[in-house]
Amino acid sequence: MQFLKNVLATITGLFLFCLLSFLFFIIIAIAAGGSNDDVVTVKDNSVIELDIKDVQNDYAGKFYNDKLSFLNDTPHDGLIDVLKAIEAAKTDDKIKGITITNSTSRLGIAQNKALRDKLEDFKASGKFIVAYSDNFSQSDYYLNSVADTIYMNPIADLDFKGLSSEVMFYKDFQEKTGIKMEVIRHGKYKSAVEPFLSNSMSEANREQISELLNSVWTSVADDISKSRNIPVDSLNSIANNLSARTAEMAKDRKLIDKIGYEDEFHAGIKHALNVAKDEDYNSVSILDYVQANSIKDLLSDAKEEIAIVYAQGEIRSGDGALTIIAEGAMRKALKEARENEDVKAVVLRVNSPGGSALTSELIWREIELTKQVKPVVVSMGNYAASGGYYISCGANRIFAEPGTITGSIGVFGMLPNLSQLSNNLGIHTEKVSTHDNSAGYSLFTPLEDETRAIITESVENIYTTFVNRVAKGRNMSFEQVDSIAQGRVWAGAEAVKNGLVDEIGGLDDAIAYAAKLGKTESYKTVNYPEFEMTFDQFLAGKSGLPFAQSKEDMIKEEIGEENYIMLERIRRINQLRGNQVILPYEITIR
Repeated sequence: MQFLKNVLATITGLFLFCLLSFLFFIIIAIAAGGSNDDVVTVKDNSVIELDIKDVQNDYAGKFYNDKLSFLNDTPHDGLIDVLKAIEAAKTDDKIKGITITNSTSRLGIAQNKALRDKLEDFKASGKFIVAYSDNFSQSDYYLNSVADTIYMNPIADLDFKGLSSEVMFYKDFQEKTGIKMEVIRHGKYKSAVEPFLSNSMSEANREQISELLNSVWTSVADDISKSRNIPVDSLNSIANNLSARTAEMAKDRKLIDKIGYEDEFHAGIKHALNVAKDEDYNSVSILDYVQANSIKDLLSDAKEEIAIVYAQGEIRSGDGALTIIAEGAMRKALKEARENEDVKAVVLRVNSPGGSALTSELIWREIELTKQVKPVVVSMGNYAASGGYYISCGANRIFAEPGTITGSIGVFGMLPNLSQLSNNLGIHTEKVSTHDNSAGYSLFTPLEDETRAIITESVENIYTTFVNRVAKGRNMSFEQVDSIAQGRVWAGAEAVKNGLVDEIGGLDDAIAYAAKLGKTESYKTVNYPEFEMTFDQFLAGKSGLPFAQSKEDMIKEEIGEENYIMLERIRRINQLRGNQVILPYEITIR
C-alpha cells in the first residue's frame, strides 16, 4: 500500500511539474510576443528625449529559432536604429525638437561622431536641440555640445581635460609569481604584448599612442569649436588648465549657456513649445520613437537592396554572436548577400579590434568571393584595427571616421608558461616521447629554442600574408605597406593620408557610394547577419523579464563596471589561442 502511495505521489508530482513548466513556458511566450506590440503613439507638438544609455552596438541583431518561433526577434536598440529615427524626426511635423537630459553614453568616439553629425543635420531643419546635465563627462559633453542651448546644474562638474591612455606592465609580476607569458611578435609597434616584456613603455609605443591621441583630440576639438564658436586654441587652454570644471567657469568660457536646475530646463522647453507652465509637454523616448517608425522600412516599395553586414566585436572562431565576429555567421551572411539578386552591393560595417589571424583570413576570403559578384564597401566604426583591418583591406572602397582607430598591421603569438611557478612549488615534470617534436609545448617547462623558432616562423608567415593582403587590396607595394605597418595604429584622419583608408565619412556615405557602384538609385537596406537564439539565451536577458539577468550584468552589479572591465581583459588574454592580429590596447574617452 505504501508503495502505491509513493508511486501515486511521484506521478502527481511529475504531472504538476510538467503543468507548471508548461504554464511558465506560455507566460514567457506571451511576454515575449507582446513586447513588440506596445508601440508608442507620437502626439502632436512632441519632443524626443535622447536617452541612449542602453545603446552600445551599431547593430542590435536579428535572432531566430527554427523550432520556437516566438524566440524570433529583431531588436531596434542599435545605433543604426537611432540614426534612422533622428533622420525620420527631421521631417516629422509632430516632432519639434530633441532634448538630452542627464545623458550617459557607452558609445565610442566614432559612434558619438556619427550621432553628433546626425544631430547637426537635424538642427539644420530648423528644429531645436537642448541639453541639461547634473555632471558632464568629457565623452558626454562632446555629444551634448551639439545642442543649441546647454544647461548645467549650479553645482555640477564638467570634465574637460583632453585625452590620455594608461598601460599596465606585468614583467615584475611575472618574475615574482612565476607565471610568465612567452611572447613572439612581428612589428615594433605591436605593443599588445609589451606589458609582458617590460616594466615601462617603449619609445615606439609612446610615439604611436601620443600621435593617435592627438589626432583623435583634434577631431573632437574641431567639432566642439564649430558648435560652440570657440577657437580650438582656447579649448586647448581650457583643457590644460581645467578652467571649465565648474558650472560658473564653464559658462564664463562659453562651453555652456545657462546655469539652472532641471525644472528650469523643462520650463524653457515648455516656453519653446507654447505649453502652459502648469501642464506637461509631450515627449517620447528615442527608442520608443524608433519602434514607432520601424514600420516605415517594411513599407518601402524599393525592390533593389544594399546589404549591410555588421562585423562588431572580437574576431574568434566558431559561429559568432552579436558581439563576436566568427567565420560561421559571416560566411552565411556574405553568401546570402552575394547570391541574392536584389542585393546590388554590400557594405561591411566593421567595429572590431581584431583577434584570431585564421578567422580573419577566412573572412577576408569570403569578402574576395563576394567582390567577384558585386561591389563591397567598408564603413569603419570605433575600431577597424589589426584583424578588423585585415577583413577590410580588400574592399572596393574604405570609409572611416576621423577618430576611427585602424591599422595595427602586425602579428603576435603568446603562450603562458608556469615552469618557474611549478619549480617554486616543488612540482617537476619529465617527458617521454616517440619523436623529437611529438610532445609539443608544455606549460611546465621553459620554452625551447626549437619551439620558439617554429612559432616565430608561423608569426612571420602570417605577417607576410597580412601585408600582402593589404598591398593587393590597397594597390600598394609590400614595402609601402610594411613601412606603415609593424603593428602601428592610426586614427582615421591619418589613415587617409597614408593610404590605408580612402576617405572620411560615416555609414551613410558608405551606403551611398555602394549604391553608386551597384548602379542603383532606388533601394532599401537590409541588415545581416542573423544569429540563432536558444531558449537559454532567451532566459539570460533577451526576454526583458526581471528575473532574466545575464551573467555579465550580474557580475557588473556585484563588482562594479571598472572592475568588470579589468576582469574581462584578463579573461580575454586567457582565451587567446593561435596567432593573433588584435589591437594593442583600449582607449576610452571619459
